Amino acid sequence: MASEALRRALVDGADPDPRPLPDRVVDLLCRVDAPPRLAAHLRLVHDVAWRLVGWVEREYPKLEFDREAVLFGAATHDIGKAVHPEELSGPGHAHELGGYELLYESGVDAELARFACTHGTWSEPGLAVEDLLVCLADKVWKGARVTLLEDLVLDHLVACSGRERWDVFGGMDEVLGDLAAEADVRLAFQARHPVA
Repeated sequence: MASEALRRALVDGADPDPRPLPDRVVDLLCRVDAPPRLAAHLRLVHDVAWRLVGWVEREYPKLEFDREAVLFGAATHDIGKAVHPEELSGPGHAHELGGYELLYESGVDAELARFACTHGTWSEPGLAVEDLLVCLADKVWKGARVTLLEDLVLDHLVACSGRERWDVFGGMDEVLGDLAAEADVRLAFQARHPVA
């Protein structure tokens, strides 16, 4: 049964009014009575991923990727912090495997549950573009810009478009800059919701 604080985090419409999480994710968060701050964080990253994916689809329609997988991955990437709440306010990686196991045991296909493990591993060789987009959303929501990660996404965009790298970089830098510029509002939204 979900706490009142969790329910508030799931529907809070205050600025920046992030999109609601998918029903399947809301049900799971309520079932495990996830920390409210986790729900707020997942909404924020999911919202950034939604905007990022929309830009990619408009600007790079030839890029083949699974939009719904990216959005689900962004909405669940840190769900393991429901099992390891100490990692909401401190470092740690136990939530990654914990999140994968929580999702898999809840009937989520391994292909979708993987984002709980891959959201912090962009330097691993061979990651799919879906994983990289989830990683990117998880960084830029708080204003972080990671050159190596952005370069990996850039490689995919250049390859599918045939455009010059500098041209693709300019557009991507602009959209990421716009998303990063809203980080303070997102951080304030997240901070309004309690860790426990």
